[in-house]
Amino acid sequence: MKSPYVNELEPNKLITTSFLVHSKEIRQKKSGELYLSLLLADRTGELDAKMWDNVAEVIDAFDRDDFVRVKGLVQIFHNRPQMTIHKVRRMDDSEIDFGDYFPSSRRDQEQMWVELRGIVAGIANVHLKGLLEAVLDDEEIARRYRRAPAAKHIHHAFLGGLIEHVLSVCAMARMAAQHYSYIDGDLLLTGVILHDIGKIYELNYERGFSYSSEGQLLGHINIGVRIVGDKLRGLPEFPPALRSLVEHMILSHHGKLEFGSPKLPQFPEALLLHYLDDMDSKMESMRALIENDRQVEGCFTAYNVALDRAVLKKNLFLNPPTEPPAPPAASAAPPPAAAVQVAPVKVESAFAGKLKQALQPVHSSEGS
Repeated sequence: MKSPYVNELEPNKLITTSFLVHSKEIRQKKSGELYLSLLLADRTGELDAKMWDNVAEVIDAFDRDDFVRVKGLVQIFHNRPQMTIHKVRRMDDSEIDFGDYFPSSRRDQEQMWVELRGIVAGIANVHLKGLLEAVLDDEEIARRYRRAPAAKHIHHAFLGGLIEHVLSVCAMARMAAQHYSYIDGDLLLTGVILHDIGKIYELNYERGFSYSSEGQLLGHINIGVRIVGDKLRGLPEFPPALRSLVEHMILSHHGKLEFGSPKLPQFPEALLLHYLDDMDSKMESMRALIENDRQVEGCFTAYNVALDRAVLKKNLFLNPPTEPPAPPAASAAPPPAAAVQVAPVKVESAFAGKLKQALQPVHSSEGS
């Protein structure tokens, strides 16, 4: 197990540890010399790092998505930890435990899979149940579905994040379907389970999180519709109108054209899917932002582009850390008992004496 992790780093300490390189940029100082700007990470968070000296020796020694061992000093810069790297070397995969570097769901992936299959087993509509079983019985899809993150950065960006997100939205969908009596619960759950399935191919998550070529060219919405279409070819009895509803839910789940959906939600289950998906993603984004924030001072996180705001760290706001009591001020030592202040002796010149005498008031010799 590596040590220390990002969330264990303390400022003004020289450390030696290992990280996964999330990004690597070669920049230029004002002097013209090169330096490295890196974003390093492990399963607990990310760390900004700079290497100012001896860059030529290591500039080609490692790249993004490599594991590196570094020695350097952690300091606070702009209210956030930053490491100044003194030494760095690329590590071989045999030296590392992948679990130390990739964030993962706190829930067991196999247990979540069993829960998901149980939800599918409870669907009464035979056509929707048959479609879901055809998708999830595919071994490659099942393996990827259990492991995939739900996003690269924005929400549930960890291994197992996709299935955790889907199960969370399923739980809310069941409650919403009970509250709104006109909602088709089976159709809503089908949309929840399939809405992000394209992410299993949109993202690379074997070594860091990035977009695949397919993901960049098509996006998860189009990939998801394609997966459903492939499975429906083996289900000739599936009603065409029901197919249109399922495909529409995948296409419209982002809710707005400017958010990437080619269609707006046009029936209640589609609209409800959008809002439940959006709520779960934003709540998880807030939780992760607060938990992983590296601001040293203050009750607010750094500004988050996806949420378009900084977020209040509520517990810190309500329970601010108590300042340690200031040491008592040292009292002034009393003067020694025998010390006697002696008035300074004034020495007057002869002229000063005469002037003083001339200025004395004249007293009358007559009685009053």
